[in-house]
Amino acid sequence: MFKRIILVLFLLTTVSQTIYADDVTDSIDEALEAYKEGEYSEAIESLNYATQVIQQKKAGQLSAFLPEPLEGWSVNSRKGSGGAIFGGGSSSSRSYKKGSSSVTVAIAADSPAMQSMMMIFANPMFANSSGGEMQKIKRQKAVVTYDEGRKQGDIKIIVKKRFFVTIEGRHVSRDDLVAYAKGINYKKLSRLP
Repeated sequence: MFKRIILVLFLLTTVSQTIYADDVTDSIDEALEAYKEGEYSEAIESLNYATQVIQQKKAGQLSAFLPEPLEGWSVNSRKGSGGAIFGGGSSSSRSYKKGSSSVTVAIAADSPAMQSMMMIFANPMFANSSGGEMQKIKRQKAVVTYDEGRKQGDIKIIVKKRFFVTIEGRHVSRDDLVAYAKGINYKKLSRLP
């Protein structure tokens, strides 16, 4: 009887570890083992891999906040990456198409370059010098740059000093750009861990 209890406990422990093990925890365990053995390059490589996987998971979370296509528009492509945009952080983007018109919406999180973007929002003269104007979209400060003659422009929004949202469009109306910016749930995005 005692042997059966030990066997059941062993199997439960093994199964639970298998269920909860994933690439991140496996890589961290490998890094710790390599570190203890003095294999520092291997430890760094394993930790970098774990970081990339975590950033990819975060990019997947960001994609849930990208807006649905406007009426008459279709999704052209989707991308998510970890560490590839603005020198680090995570990002996700989606492109939309309607005839010759195109719009790309991107959300980046925890980017080291965020500080320089926040300077633009803190001083409207920076926005005005590049032809942009400050505007509020769904209670968020936005820099809107639009060239009526070329029918192209972009909108930049910083959410909670953590998320950088860009909406870029070609052969598109200003109203469509703003509509895509309004399609994002900024309140929920700001609560993302």
